[in-house]
Amino acid sequence: MNFEHNETLEHALQRNVHDALMEDVGRGDWTARLVAADRRITAQVVAKESAVVCGRPWFDACILAADPQARVSWLADEGEAVAAGAVICRIEANARGLLSAERPALNFLQMLSGVATVTRRYVNALVGISPNPHGCKVLDTRKTLPGLRQAQKYAVRAGGGHNHRMALWDGILIKENHIAAAGGIDAALRAARALNADVEIQVEVENLVELQQALDAGATNVLIDDFTLDDMRRAVALNRRRAVLEVSGGVDLQTIRAIAGTGVDRISIGKLTKDLRAVDLSMRVTG
Repeated sequence: MNFEHNETLEHALQRNVHDALMEDVGRGDWTARLVAADRRITAQVVAKESAVVCGRPWFDACILAADPQARVSWLADEGEAVAAGAVICRIEANARGLLSAERPALNFLQMLSGVATVTRRYVNALVGISPNPHGCKVLDTRKTLPGLRQAQKYAVRAGGGHNHRMALWDGILIKENHIAAAGGIDAALRAARALNADVEIQVEVENLVELQQALDAGATNVLIDDFTLDDMRRAVALNRRRAVLEVSGGVDLQTIRAIAGTGVDRISIGKLTKDLRAVDLSMRVTG
């Protein structure tokens, strides 16, 4: 199964907004027709809890799709932390258009702000912890909501995190089954290099013996999966900065500081995009 191209962020944004409006508005919003067709109104979006704002391009696109003449004035930058009660933006638009676009627009802003907010918590938790001279990066995974991969990974970046491979086309991750099928770590790495794919090659190892095998085979990026803290420290010592060491599995806000303290380079966290909690935002008509 192959497709003609790899989707860009801009293409994904357009598809996201089209799909959101299609599923919610369809052939028309009956309730919005209770308001005069030519009436223009003003409204504002308020944060009901502290959050990191993210999703402005999706919000704007929803509003402008419903009313190309609408004006959205943002009072918070993308990636900015705001307090509960803060006015995030003000909108002036056709009443019918704004009322129809309100829920899809807020859905994007709430969901993506939720991803950015939790990412910022993980990033902040690592400040001053890592003995690694290059620090320790917080990464996402491919555990995203179907159809929202680009959007959620954009939100991770807005929250101060980094992206693991965007998709299968964006990197090679050699896991246990690939190793077994290829005939070992060395054989799998040689096969991956032979593809000349010009993407990052990462190999997953499950113990220190496999880590040594990967390093001997010239691995430059190794995922150490479900290691104990002691074995993470041993892995860092064994590695001697020959490869980028990434930890995955069982990471949360209670464990991440100890993991970063072992000196690994990166920590990937599925919870950033998988265990989603939207931020509580509210839109109210003001005039």
